[in-house]
Amino acid sequence: MGNNKTMEVFINLTKNDSVVAIDENILSGSLVFDSLNPFPGYYHETPVSSGQVYIYMVLNRQYPLEEIIRATQNIEKEYGWDFDAGKGYMTIGSEFLNVIRMRHLPQIDMVEKIQDAYQKQGVNFLMNKKLKGKLNTTVKIVKFSTLNEHGEGIYISADEPTFGYIEIPKYLNGTVFSKVSMDVKYNWEGHEFDAAACSFYNSGKLYEVVRIRSDKIDTDYLAAIRKLYLEKIR
Repeated sequence: MGNNKTMEVFINLTKNDSVVAIDENILSGSLVFDSLNPFPGYYHETPVSSGQVYIYMVLNRQYPLEEIIRATQNIEKEYGWDFDAGKGYMTIGSEFLNVIRMRHLPQIDMVEKIQDAYQKQGVNFLMNKKLKGKLNTTVKIVKFSTLNEHGEGIYISADEPTFGYIEIPKYLNGTVFSKVSMDVKYNWEGHEFDAAACSFYNSGKLYEVVRIRSDKIDTDYLAAIRKLYLEKIR
């Protein structure tokens, strides 16, 4: 892959999160979670705004990716809303839940309106199930993103420059990924960052990558983190 290449890809992202069910401004009887800490490895967040809120709307079943994309595009076109929706699932203990992950909401209190719009598109939500308290979850999300390549194995989001991606040589399962990331952070002296396991498919190849979240992202910063990951991966 040549330098300075721009690519449009579907990113598969796996992360741990802490969530709590909300009961205001949502479709009555539905199950919706608010993320309490979407970037647990990164602490320099500015005060919460609608763009920083991460919402998980629980679906009544698994929907094909194209159905979620089609519904989202139809909603954005019809209402003039611009938001980020990713299809995925979350596990909470023995619970397995299909979800739409929402962020960049037009307004913080628009979840119910967005749910209603999805229902009009034939995408329905799990009803009359309650999960209370602070809950730890593993979330897997598929999202569309445009990436700019900045040298070997280094990518930065074209739309959100606080998100970078570094290529690693092989897949790391959840336990191994956590251990390697912890080893990297113990040996890292730069500005802190949050890391999540990712992959994306491009030009006939599946790339294993680490998503890096930080407000200090540039090519040198990501190259230094990647160097440590390559050293720690056995």
